Amino acid sequence: MGEQHAVKFPQEVLDEYAALGIDLPALFSAGDLGERMDIRILEASADRVVATMPVKGNTQPYGLLHGGASAVLAETLGSIGAMMHGGITKIAVGVDLNCTHHRGARTGIVTGVATPVHRGRSTTTFEIVITDEQDKRICTARLTCLLRDVDQAAGAPAETPAGA
Repeated sequence: MGEQHAVKFPQEVLDEYAALGIDLPALFSAGDLGERMDIRILEASADRVVATMPVKGNTQPYGLLHGGASAVLAETLGSIGAMMHGGITKIAVGVDLNCTHHRGARTGIVTGVATPVHRGRSTTTFEIVITDEQDKRICTARLTCLLRDVDQAAGAPAETPAGA
């Protein structure tokens, strides 16, 4: 854990963020929880987000990959895809996560791949497929995110009007 690795971003996206003085790989990381779970983002674009996570350290009492760990991996990947789609004027906020756990995993590394199902102006939905090292499906998830405007002056999400 904690070692540096390069995330593959589209060059035009890197350039757009760099022009604003924003370190894109740091911004679109797995965050503190993802770091603790050793999630490694390998590739990130609005079309596809890929990451890995070890089973070891992310298990439930029976020694199987914890369903919540799969959910964290899925939400991380779908959120990054939504943020990449929203660009610099939006932030993504998860509003619905659904996970179906197909089989257990006791060892090795799982890989998650998020692809868009819907990319709109105010919402995105990504399907996330998590597989084991034998390419067997462990979990299928779907994440829907709300895209909120960024308040450029404060660097925080704009307030949502009452009743919206």
